[in-house]
Amino acid sequence: MEATLNVGVDVRFSPTGRPLAIRHEGRLWVVTEEPVHWFERDAWWERRRTAPVGVGNIVDIEFWRVQVKLSQRAALRTFVLRRNPGATQWLLESIS
Repeated sequence: MEATLNVGVDVRFSPTGRPLAIRHEGRLWVVTEEPVHWFERDAWWERRRTAPVGVGNIVDIEFWRVQVKLSQRAALRTFVLRRNPGATQWLLESIS
């Protein structure tokens, strides 16, 4: 079962850019397995008529799928994280 959320979360990354932990609703979820990283294209032209000059990348939506636990004995969960083009805030898209 998967819950769609789209809520802001804080993500702690390693120096190499790999997610290590996610803070969601005041709880710290630790990444336990190797995460999956990918990008999708945003259809910005369907929502905006023009792209602002100098904004940078406006088409790549960044995703991470991570396996997380609250503690050693807790159940394993899968979080899908998303960062929209031009945003600094990570969103927790879903939990399964």
